[in-house]
This record gives sequence, C-alpha cells and structure tokens, in this order.
Amino acid sequence: MGEIYNIYCDESCHLENDSIHPMALGAVWLPMDKTKEVNKRIREIKSKHGLPKAEAKWTKISSNCYEMYMDLIDYFFDDDDLHFRGLVIPDKQLLQHEYFDQDHDQWYYKMFFNLLKIILSPKNKYRLYLDYKDTNGNIRLKKLHEVLCNNFYDFDRNIIETYQLVKSHQIEIIQLTDILIGALTYYYRNLTTNSGKLAIIDRIKERSRYSLDNNTLYREEKFNLLIWKPQKGRSE
Repeated sequence: MGEIYNIYCDESCHLENDSIHPMALGAVWLPMDKTKEVNKRIREIKSKHGLPKAEAKWTKISSNCYEMYMDLIDYFFDDDDLHFRGLVIPDKQLLQHEYFDQDHDQWYYKMFFNLLKIILSPKNKYRLYLDYKDTNGNIRLKKLHEVLCNNFYDFDRNIIETYQLVKSHQIEIIQLTDILIGALTYYYRNLTTNSGKLAIIDRIKERSRYSLDNNTLYREEKFNLLIWKPQKGRSE
C-alpha cells in the first residue's frame, strides 16, 4: 500500500481578462501524517514575529516587513517533507483558444493537469485542497477532479480520494503556497517597487539554486518549476 499525500493548490492572475500578462499555478505537497506538524511549525514562526493569528500572504509583504516571510521560505527549504511544483504562463495574452476550439476554462484545467501530473503516482493516494476564491470554486474543483481522474484513468477515484475547497486563513500550508506563487508572478511581471518582495524572490533563487527563468529538471522534487510557453500556432 502506498502513502497518502495532501496537495495544497493555489493560483495567481488566472483570470482571462484581468489585463495582467503572466499567470501562475502552484502546489505544495507533503505526506498527510506530517500536515499537523507543518501547520504547527508555521504558526510558531508567525508567533516568533508577533503575528500568531495573522494570515501570511504575498500581498502583505512590504519593503519594511518581510523578515517573517524570509523565515517561512527558509523553513520550506529546510523541511524535507515539503515540496513545491509551480507552473508559470509568462504571457496569457498570447493564447489562441479559438484556434484550438476551447475556452479559457478548458485551457485552465489542462494547465492544472500539467501542474499536477508529475506529482501524482498511481501507487499512492492524494487529498486535494484548493484555496477558496469565489462562489464558483466548488464547480471548478469538481471539474478539476474529473479532468485529473480521467487523464490518469482513475475512473474509480482511487488516486485522488478526496478534494475540498479551503479558506487560506485557516490553513497555513495554503499560505505558504500563496507566497511561493506570488513570488513567481511578481518576478514575471517585472515589478521592482517592493524591496521586501524582491528580497524574498532572491532568497527563493538562492535556496532553490534556480534562476526562475527556466524549467527545472523534470524530476526535481523540492522546488519544481515549469515555464509554459505556447509555440506559434499552439496553445496547449
């Protein structure tokens, strides 16, 4: 019998017409039996900085307040149970949905499959958690589960055994996912006004030993990154 893993997913700048060019999807995963320990450790880091009940979010990082986020990034890289997979679309304005007879939602599910396909293994079981964004979240999560199960021939729903929307302020690991994909979208938007966020990005580069400009090795297990770029005449 294989192991059971929890996967915590989040997304940034994923709307089709938000006038923002890059988009990122991300997932932090770990053995299910380590979840309580990791959430507890993240709360301890927040308590160390006097913010035990605060939600750690990328949008809260300022030029004068980022030390806690440095500690969270270091904790992620120091804990062998934690893994991250990120998928970045540098410019979603280049997509050609009509050419491929698809809409943005259909393409979105394809990207989520690309995000998760190297994480999932038929010998293990997974519990999928997605950050609650809006009232359409349940519909999107149900469709995502369907797409993943069909692509993995998991017609009996044995690989992804449960899926659930969660609120990020209640789940510390989702907050960690938010920070990592927030860093990716900030980097790909070429923003430079927030020195605290730039410091976090530099720490991620330093600890991962990757530039964030290219794909990591396919089997990279700690900080795995796919930079997805449509070829001319292609959007999938």
